[in-house]
Amino acid sequence: MYDELYVAWQFENENAALGNLSRDFYVRIADYVRRIKEENRMLDRKTVKASLLENEMRHVKRMLQELVWLRYKKLIRMISENQKIPSDLLAVEETKLCAGFLTFAEAYQRFAKGLLRGQVLAVSTEKAHKRVALRFVKEVPAIIGADMKTYGPFMVEDVASVPVENAKILIKQGLAELVEVS
Repeated sequence: MYDELYVAWQFENENAALGNLSRDFYVRIADYVRRIKEENRMLDRKTVKASLLENEMRHVKRMLQELVWLRYKKLIRMISENQKIPSDLLAVEETKLCAGFLTFAEAYQRFAKGLLRGQVLAVSTEKAHKRVALRFVKEVPAIIGADMKTYGPFMVEDVASVPVENAKILIKQGLAELVEVS
C-alpha cells in the first residue's frame, strides 16, 4: 500500500492533471494506517522495528495529507472552471463529495444569473433528499449519506432509513434489501 500511496502522491505533485485513484483507495489506505498503528502499539518503543514503523507512519501521514490537499485543489479548480469532473479518476468518497460541490456551483451560477436579470433568487441551504427504508443483510460500516449526514454502522438485520441515492448503491452491492411498506 505504501508504494501505491507514493505513486499517487508523486503523480499529483508532478502533474497539473488529476491522477487516477482506485475506487477503494481511501478505504484501503485507512486500513493500512490502522494496521500500522496497531502493530506499533504492540511493540516495545525501543526496538528497531518500532522506530521503523514510526518513521513509516510519519511518511505515510505526510504523503496522504499532501495527496488529499493537492486533489482537493485540483477538483475545486475544475469545478470553478466548469470543467467536467472525470468520475473514473475519483475514489468513491471523492465522487460523493464532488456531488455536493457541483450542487453548490450550480446553485451559485443560478443565483448569479438571477442577479444579472435583476432578480434575487431564494437561496435554500438544504436540499431535500428522499429516503427509503432498508434491511441490512450484511454488516456495513458507517457511511456518509447523499445529504452529508452519517448513517450507521449497521449490523445484519438492522432496518434504517437512508437517502435513495445511497440505498441504490447498498442494494446493488448486495448489502441491503428494500423494505416494502404497505
